[in-house]
This record gives sequence, structure tokens and C-alpha cells, in this order.
Amino acid sequence: MRKVIVSLFATLDGYATGPNETMNWVTDNFGEDTAKYAHDQLFASDLLILGRVTYDIMAGSWPTMSDDVGFADRMNGLPKVVFSRTLKEPLSWNNATVAEHEVSEEIRRLRKEPGQDILVYGSLSIVRELMRLGLVDRFRLWLHPVTLGDSGLSPIFDGYDTGDLKLMDSTVLSSGVVILDYEPVTTAG
Repeated sequence: MRKVIVSLFATLDGYATGPNETMNWVTDNFGEDTAKYAHDQLFASDLLILGRVTYDIMAGSWPTMSDDVGFADRMNGLPKVVFSRTLKEPLSWNNATVAEHEVSEEIRRLRKEPGQDILVYGSLSIVRELMRLGLVDRFRLWLHPVTLGDSGLSPIFDGYDTGDLKLMDSTVLSSGVVILDYEPVTTAG
């Protein structure tokens, strides 16, 4: 069965984004080792799951990007399933489709298909639904050395039932970002 990997940038005080979707604290901490880790993570996956907001942000920039390590080609070429009640087919970004079913049914169906990991970038509302359903196999938190303080937003795990996570791996990047790779002790999936 395919694994669902949730990959989230996080501040020390537990936020995945700043007010108005600002994420300059991520780009300010992006070095060569960050790029390599992101590359390896993306190439271990063959399907992206996105919510509408994350899709809009990514579809607004990725189609015109290029690089010499194949990351942009991989990002643009991968199938992408977007959960949205407002977007309609056809979507503008290559290989992106609107999910046919609700989160629970769609993710359970996709997990049974052969393939590599299913990668969920950002999309906090989708992540929270996956957490509630017990359909996250790994939480990969990119912990950035920054705090947002009283941002008016909800922290990543807001509303998540108490549960144990097992640390599977940790990576310290030269920027001071620490990637914490957790596995839920039990999943409902």
C-alpha cells in the first residue's frame, strides 16, 4: 500500500503559513542541502495531493520554472489531485485534476493503487482532514528557526486528537532548519 507523506513547512510556534499566506521565512532558509532533500522527497513520490489554495499558488508559478536537476520537470509532470469545491476541469497546470470523491474515499482509493509515495504539500485543510481520518503515514515537518507570534492563524495541529508520534528520522540543514519525520503510532487507513 502506498504511503501518504504530509510535508509541511513549520515555524517554531507551530504555524504552516503566515498571515496572507506569506512564506518568506521558507525562502529565506533555502540552501543547497534543502534543495537536495526536497529533490529526494519529490522523486520518492509519484502523486501530489493539493488543496485549492496551495494549487492556486503553485500553479501560478511552477509551469514556467526550470532547473538543471529535473525538479521543475518532475513537479510539472507528476499527476496532481486537487481537492476543491470551486475549481472545475480542465485545470491549467499539467496533469492536475479535481478529486472525484471526498477526501476519505479518494485517498483510500489512491493508496491502493500501485506506485510510490503520495506527497501532500501544504494544504492545511486537507492535512487536517487526513489527520482526523487517520490517513497520514508520515508527518514531515520542516521546522524553521522563526516564530510568527500572534498571527491570528491556527497552529498546524489545532484540533488534532491527542496521539503519539514516533520519530523516524531527523535531518539538520545548514540553514538551521530541522526536518522531523514522524510516523503516527496508529492509523485508521
